[in-house]
Amino acid sequence: MAGPRANWKGYIRFGEVSCPVALYTAASSSERIAFNTLNRKTGNRVKREFIDSETGDPVERDDQVKGYEVENGQYVVLEPDEVAAAIPESDKTLKIEAFIPCSQIDTTYFDKPYYLAPDKIGTDAFLLLRDGMKKEGVAAVAKTVLFRRLRTVLIRAHGKGLIASTLNFDYEVRSSEKAFEEMPDLKIEGEMLQLAEHIIGTKKGSFDASTFDDRYEAAVAELVKAKIEGRTLPKRKAPAASKPSDLLQALRESAGLGAKETKPKRTAANANRGAGRQKAAKPAAKTKQASAPRRRAG
Repeated sequence: MAGPRANWKGYIRFGEVSCPVALYTAASSSERIAFNTLNRKTGNRVKREFIDSETGDPVERDDQVKGYEVENGQYVVLEPDEVAAAIPESDKTLKIEAFIPCSQIDTTYFDKPYYLAPDKIGTDAFLLLRDGMKKEGVAAVAKTVLFRRLRTVLIRAHGKGLIASTLNFDYEVRSSEKAFEEMPDLKIEGEMLQLAEHIIGTKKGSFDASTFDDRYEAAVAELVKAKIEGRTLPKRKAPAASKPSDLLQALRESAGLGAKETKPKRTAANANRGAGRQKAAKPAAKTKQASAPRRRAG
């Protein structure tokens, strides 16, 4: 990767084998539309300024220092050299501690992705690691100091190279048990489950990130263009409210089955009795129908 600038350079080590590698940003939000804060009256940009919360006086950069709040309004002051001394020492090496099956990866812990590529020399060792991981269907768990912290990194084969995802620490990931503790213990079966499986089957596809639309970004870009050209965009109509329906009916409609007609079963004896009553009451039925016509379903 000759074009992009590396975010980090070092070595990757597995067993007694090591090779130089470089990390490159795999995802960035720098291309998104960004806004500046302006003074509405003058149109000038607003400059951010740090103000003392008690005196209201501006605080210059040299007078700003980090502090950790131990009690309400009480702080422990940390000088820049003290903070720097707390950064772990780095030997610039991604040490692989274990290889794990890709099926065991919990993506909840994923933080940021980086492309991992060989740096100038050592390509043979890099390709050996990549192809070996592909063949075994495993990912590598490694540790190193990245961006001032000791980070755990998950390394996977990706295209012609590797992709390294920094992982969130366990204390940063909220408990799924607490998130779902109020979920009712229900078992869905029968027609509902069959319809859901049918709908899923008709919607199967493949992962294609190029089809993902950032509608907000496109709408903001169109708004900016309209402002420059001095025109106004048409007001968006409020979405129509969906008709109320129960879950089973919604599933049937989604599967293209519509309403399921249910007709009462009639035995031969009941059918004969009904026919006899209909003949005897034929004149009265006409009178009743004229005075109160029946409403058809649907």
